[in-house]
Amino acid sequence: MARKKSNNAKEKLEVKPVEITVQPITETIEKNFMPYAMSVIVARAIPEIDGFKPAHRKLLYTMYKMGLLTGARVKSANVVGQTMRLSPHGDAAIYETLVRLTRGNDTLLHPFIDSKGSFGKHYSSDMAYAAQRYTEVKLDPFCSELFSGINMNSVDFVPNYDNTTEEPLLLPTTFPNILVTPNLGIAVGMASKICSFNLAEVCDAATQMLMSPETTVNQLLDILVAPDFSNGADLIYSRSQLHEIYSAGRGSFRLRSRYVYDKSANCINITQIPYTTTIEAIIKRISDLVKDGKLKEITDFRDEIDLSGFKLTLDLRRGVDPDKLMLKLFKITPLEDSFDCNFNVLIDGIPRQLGVPELLDEWIRFRVGCIRRELTYQLDRQREKLHLLLALGKILLDIDKAIAIIRDTKLEKDVVPNLMDGFGIDQVQAEFIAEIKLRNLNREHILNRLQEIEDLQKEIADLELTVASDKKLKTLIVGQLKNVKKKYGKPRMTQLIYEDELVEYEEEEEIDTSDVRIVFTSEGYFKKVTKASLRGNDEFKLKDGDTIIYNADVPNNAELLFFSDLGQCYKAKVSDFEPQKAAELGEYIPVRLDFDEGERAVTMAVVTNFMHGNMIFIFQNGKGVRIPISAYETKTNRRKLTGAYSVSSPIVGIFQEDAPVDILLTSDGGRALVFSSNLIAVKTTRSSVGNAIFTLKEGQSVISASLCDLKSNPDAKSYRKTKIPSTGAKQILG
Repeated sequence: MARKKSNNAKEKLEVKPVEITVQPITETIEKNFMPYAMSVIVARAIPEIDGFKPAHRKLLYTMYKMGLLTGARVKSANVVGQTMRLSPHGDAAIYETLVRLTRGNDTLLHPFIDSKGSFGKHYSSDMAYAAQRYTEVKLDPFCSELFSGINMNSVDFVPNYDNTTEEPLLLPTTFPNILVTPNLGIAVGMASKICSFNLAEVCDAATQMLMSPETTVNQLLDILVAPDFSNGADLIYSRSQLHEIYSAGRGSFRLRSRYVYDKSANCINITQIPYTTTIEAIIKRISDLVKDGKLKEITDFRDEIDLSGFKLTLDLRRGVDPDKLMLKLFKITPLEDSFDCNFNVLIDGIPRQLGVPELLDEWIRFRVGCIRRELTYQLDRQREKLHLLLALGKILLDIDKAIAIIRDTKLEKDVVPNLMDGFGIDQVQAEFIAEIKLRNLNREHILNRLQEIEDLQKEIADLELTVASDKKLKTLIVGQLKNVKKKYGKPRMTQLIYEDELVEYEEEEEIDTSDVRIVFTSEGYFKKVTKASLRGNDEFKLKDGDTIIYNADVPNNAELLFFSDLGQCYKAKVSDFEPQKAAELGEYIPVRLDFDEGERAVTMAVVTNFMHGNMIFIFQNGKGVRIPISAYETKTNRRKLTGAYSVSSPIVGIFQEDAPVDILLTSDGGRALVFSSNLIAVKTTRSSVGNAIFTLKEGQSVISASLCDLKSNPDAKSYRKTKIPSTGAKQILG
């Protein structure tokens, strides 16, 4: 018996082989993966030409059907529940979609939902929105432009997921919402990221395309200047980058935060940040940099968002340049961020990447179709009305006959056939006649109704002409666009920073501040020589006929101002030049600093403190002026300053003044004048023509200007004057 049981156990343990079906991977992808991928692309993630994804469209249409375009606000939970009739994805997903469309969330330039309650903020990932049972919503009046003509067959309707009701396939937007509402969608194998543009500019661009379909991208760039975002910030404008985005529907641009410096509190208040980042991401990055010791300029930072709007405050250490710090933060934190565009849009159910002109063309095609369907619907209703009124005209000839037919008919079902036979009208007309109230079967009422026939016939003729003409339909659309712009257009929120105005942060290297010898010559040659290489030899090699006009020891971190004969100033630092030997000629400044063709360096000034000293300019017409050195200070590393001094009269002499000096002027009339520089008026405007110093006779001019040492030039004492302007004294020759 035991052996038998053992055999039975073996039989139970026997496993039948599993049949494995071999399926090629291509077939698996085709049958299992592709339907899912296409469903996500076509019915979920990619927006269509009306600017909406299905989730947006289902929600807004539900609110429209609830009467929330004109009614009072209702609880968000009510809207979410009603929307589930069209969207089976659950209340949490629907409410999240609703939140991003509200005014309170600040995501859109033109919010579609007027909200009450806490809806979080687009620029904060931690600021959570309140539960749907606490918030209230209704449609913003702006939504009237989304549903214009929707009840007049302007778009197709399709059954919802359980065939219990219908929903629109698209919304008949009266403006190119695809370019006004920002959209981000990630599908399977593709994605879409569309930036928002200013509504007024979009309406103008669409109008231009309607009037001139051959409009080029460059022409559009003059109208649709650049993207515009709800939270403002600054857009770094590159026409070439935007041209690529407008042409191909793909590319990127940079957005930069906007800030103000509070001098009294020594802090920077950041008031607007790029659309693509959040305050939490910025704070985390700044915190990490402070901890790593890479951001020593900041003592504290905090989130000060309140009812007045966005605010991130940075407390600075004493002496920190706020503009230079912000340039550094733009480079190493999300305070400057890029927006990557990918204009993927569903056109007739097919995903296509389109540029701005193509998007506008497709929207125009779509909108022309909507208007034509809407007008056709109106035309059909007017024709039906005319058809009924023509029947009234027939019974007007014999009202008694109509009454007699109805009175003498024994069966109710025979009333309509008898009227049709009696007056030669069709069934629809007979039904209309049969339904007229007895009180309205009088000549006056019928005559009043018949007066509408002529107006109806004229209106029908106009509608038929309009429906048949693309030009007339486009004219109607232009009128609607102008009306939308007038009613809802707003100034740009995002301002532009042009690339030629852009200042990039350059990390400063440690500069040796020890003294070096610098030499500058009248021919424009400059050399820097270290003290070690001099070795007691102060003789410098020069070109034949050249002379030294500056030879002194200065700090290696001092700034140099080179003034040219064309009224321009070129800036450099001593540290910018490599040390040379005394036996070398030096660097030719017009070449090194890229002077204009034919421009010559007149003199050089060495500045260690822009708050101290002046520049003195003496002109050929006998005038002179003192300009504070501070007028040549720039917050950025600009190399060239135009309008460094007036060019209304040729320059004769330029001098740097740290303390009052004596200046000697001579004229071609044989006269000379010596005066103290503190007699010259100080002007804050660099281009000032100055005041008269040397009184000259007609046709005469100043021919030379030089610094004068009265101790080494006793004869010059006779030219000295204590008041200007002066005629000077006759020059002693010999």
